[in-house]
Amino acid sequence: MTANMEPLDVAVSRINAGSTIAAGLALEHAIPFAVGHELLRQGVGGLTVVGPISDLLFDQLIGGGAVSDVRAAWVGNVSARTGYRFREAAENGEVTVEDHSNFSIALALQAGAMGVPYLPTRSLLGSDIFEQNDRFTEATDPFDGEPLVLVPALKPDWAIVHAQRASPDGDAHLWGNTGIVEPAVGAAENVLVTAEEIVEPAVIKSDSSRVAITRDQVTSVVECPFGAHPSPVTGYYNRDNDYYLRYNRQTETANGFEDWASKWVYGVSGREEYATLVDTELEITEPTVAAEVQYGQ
Repeated sequence: MTANMEPLDVAVSRINAGSTIAAGLALEHAIPFAVGHELLRQGVGGLTVVGPISDLLFDQLIGGGAVSDVRAAWVGNVSARTGYRFREAAENGEVTVEDHSNFSIALALQAGAMGVPYLPTRSLLGSDIFEQNDRFTEATDPFDGEPLVLVPALKPDWAIVHAQRASPDGDAHLWGNTGIVEPAVGAAENVLVTAEEIVEPAVIKSDSSRVAITRDQVTSVVECPFGAHPSPVTGYYNRDNDYYLRYNRQTETANGFEDWASKWVYGVSGREEYATLVDTELEITEPTVAAEVQYGQ
């Protein structure tokens, strides 16, 4: 089985209102902002968003009215503290929030990937996260009698991943921080991969150990240069810190968010036009190159 290689708008149109989507899975790296903005342009609503450190992406989706539920470890602006749209929606009861640690959200997805109903941990014991999340259950370790927390499996409808490069068939190279991409892809019903480059299959095959996602896991693959801006993509561009600071200043109010979105989301037809708005120099000027490896004859 191979993925559908298609334009971004076509791939995103496969995501139905009310879906559960996992995104921002590589933590602060390679966040699929292009997909998030396309979801807003298409008016897809009622989403449950799942992630570890989701950074600005969830704040933007919430500000655009696309989200009903949040299951995450952290939502905000890494460079400039709070995410105002998330905070206001949470305080007003416009979204429900299920608190996780980075580890518990990873365990939930890992359980989903493994096909088991839950995975145990001791890390949540005694924490406010455990007290405030009704999905967690305390149990007794059958071997040593000590207390455990059972984290139930989570199987999102979609995992959305931005990669450095992929083949037209959907095999994807991802390097740098990969966070919890692997369990999320394994748990999800569907996987949407956006990539900085679509390359010949021979390029992917030339370094098989770097394949993080295989074609049989992928529903759609999209060539989407600059698809993770303003987050960084290892080997392609740096983090746009100025963008994060401007977003923080501009989105403190709902009206401010509307002004921001009218320029960066609704004022462009797609990622190519979006890129023309970015005037910060993000080029990697001192590349760090991995040592060459040999796979044999």
